[in-house]
Amino acid sequence: MANDPDNAPIGPDVNGDPKLESLEERIAAARKTEDERVAQEHAPVVRAIGMQVISTMVGYPLGGIIIGFVLDKLFHTAPWIMLGLMFAAFAGACLHVVQMNNNRAN
Repeated sequence: MANDPDNAPIGPDVNGDPKLESLEERIAAARKTEDERVAQEHAPVVRAIGMQVISTMVGYPLGGIIIGFVLDKLFHTAPWIMLGLMFAAFAGACLHVVQMNNNRAN
């Protein structure tokens, strides 16, 4: 069992060296501080993008419903124009969100 490669230590033995233990603690504290800083920096951007996606996904179909309702009343074709514009606006909203995501990734 002493020569078993599965139980062999991967790196140097740090259990006995207080300098290495101290270094590990400082690295962990620095990583935690940096993660918190990055999370605070990116939080407003994520909220802004989320609000833009929500407004697009609600606004486009709602606009299609309103315009379609007016056109249906004008041409006496209820509810066909409204339904067509609602679905077309929803498809346009989905395409717009995909485009926003592609622009953000680049």
